[in-house]
Amino acid sequence: MVLYGISNCDTIRKAKKWLSAQGVDYQFHDFRKDGLEPALLKKWAKQAGWEVLLNKRGTTWRKLPEDVRNHINESSAIDMMLELPTMIKRPVLVNSKNILIGFNEEQYKQFILNK
Repeated sequence: MVLYGISNCDTIRKAKKWLSAQGVDYQFHDFRKDGLEPALLKKWAKQAGWEVLLNKRGTTWRKLPEDVRNHINESSAIDMMLELPTMIKRPVLVNSKNILIGFNEEQYKQFILNK
């Protein structure tokens, strides 16, 4: 299982703490420091939907010109998320079959149990 995100993100810290408390074995991948392959991001977009992956609550989104925000599509969103990893909603938890975006204890329990 791999937990993707950014080290200094509060939600990532909560997810790491929860996973560790449950004894879940996982690897952490900081996509700001370690990068992110375009093919992997496209796979996530297919599995979860690019709209779910796009973090519209963050500062990076709010700083974008209104015209860019109003005309975003899958292709431009993926390009933007690759260029600006903070545009990816965090955390992204991935196992061999599934992907979970964001942190919610109940969803994490179900995700872990349904490996």
